[in-house]
Amino acid sequence: APWRSLRRSLKVLPLVCAICAAMLLTVTAAWGAPSRTTVYIADLDGVVGVPIEEHMENVFERVGGSRDAVLVIRMDTPGGLVSSMSAIMSMIAGAKFPVVVWVAPQGARAASAGAFIVQASHVAVMAPGTNIGAAHPVVAGGGDIGDSEMSRKVMNDLKAKMRSFAEERGRNVEAAESMVSESISLTAREALSDDVIDMIASDEDELFDKLDGRIVKVGEREIQISLENREIVRIEMTPRLRALEVLSNPQIAYIAFLAGVFLIIIEMRAPGGYVMGVCGTALLLMAGYGLRVLPVNMTGLALLVGGIAAVIADLLVGGVGLLAAAGIGVMLFGGLMLFRAPGGELLRVSSGFVVGVTLAKGVLILIVAFLAYKALSLRPVSGKEGMKGERAVILPREGGALMVFIHGEYWRVEPIEPYLDLSTGDEVEVMKIESTKLYVKPVKRADGDRPQGAPK
Repeated sequence: APWRSLRRSLKVLPLVCAICAAMLLTVTAAWGAPSRTTVYIADLDGVVGVPIEEHMENVFERVGGSRDAVLVIRMDTPGGLVSSMSAIMSMIAGAKFPVVVWVAPQGARAASAGAFIVQASHVAVMAPGTNIGAAHPVVAGGGDIGDSEMSRKVMNDLKAKMRSFAEERGRNVEAAESMVSESISLTAREALSDDVIDMIASDEDELFDKLDGRIVKVGEREIQISLENREIVRIEMTPRLRALEVLSNPQIAYIAFLAGVFLIIIEMRAPGGYVMGVCGTALLLMAGYGLRVLPVNMTGLALLVGGIAAVIADLLVGGVGLLAAAGIGVMLFGGLMLFRAPGGELLRVSSGFVVGVTLAKGVLILIVAFLAYKALSLRPVSGKEGMKGERAVILPREGGALMVFIHGEYWRVEPIEPYLDLSTGDEVEVMKIESTKLYVKPVKRADGDRPQGAPK
């Protein structure tokens, strides 16, 4: 019996050995294979505001649960709100994974708030043909923050924030601070030469090649980025946030503001079931959201409103168009100045766009005014007022009264002047209506003669 048991054991021994060998090979291969790194790519494109801030919150929340992750933020921004900028910088500072901010593609910029975010990143990269800087702060209305004690506090706070991150990341503190204090702008090569950024990469392949093997300090530990075995995941902005982000576009805010004002005025002048008023209010709210994050020149805004008022006044008082033409000209200057505030140079609406929109609005108003004038000059065609000027033939007397048949009804008629004689068969023209009686004058007698002074 023992020998039989031994022989059975020997029969399964090769199978056990094969299984063990396979497991050993698998463990060895896994031990020697490079770890797989997930590279998340998200775009920061547009004005840094509430939608971009919420988008970045979603991005960091998604990447935060991954091991061996690297986040690449591809940036192209003219700047935006300090509050949103500070929130994004705090997200980068608290991240447990390397965050790479890459100003790309060619022609992109990291202006104003974007320059701060670049300095907060663990690895700052720019594509050729991009620029960074112009980070001098402005107030919400677009003006310079001035020289008050509060203004100096704001300026010193932002300069300290820029110095802090530049020093933490081992970059040129003086050059970084000058982007705030002197509002300088640097090209990609100038920024690399001045140690404001860490590298230049023209495309994703070059970026990944230069990042591979780089050691960065994340929090209190050093991490070596390994991208030899990588998986790329792109994180897109949600449709809701994309719609809100569109409202931060200066062109969209400009159009929404003009359209909202016109719709509300039309609703006040000619009520139409509140449709125009509701749509105009919604457009003004959307424009207000966009203007909230844009440096707006108050003089330009005042000229824009004044021009609109002049055009509407010409429409309401029935002018000859001179006031409307002047209003369109004022609107044009206001639109050109609207975003020409300190710090708003990078957000200005193109002159061609302003001219085109203003002229289109002016032409539309003049067309509406012409149609309104034409409608007012038309003779009424219904109701009692519509019977003025109508002609009819006097019917035989009924009960001693002269009658005519107009608009499907019988009406009693009287001469408009006491000296005018009316008789059966005469063609008459309605001159006035009172209650159920028409006052007429004869235009053609029953015998074919025309009364003296009657129209031909």
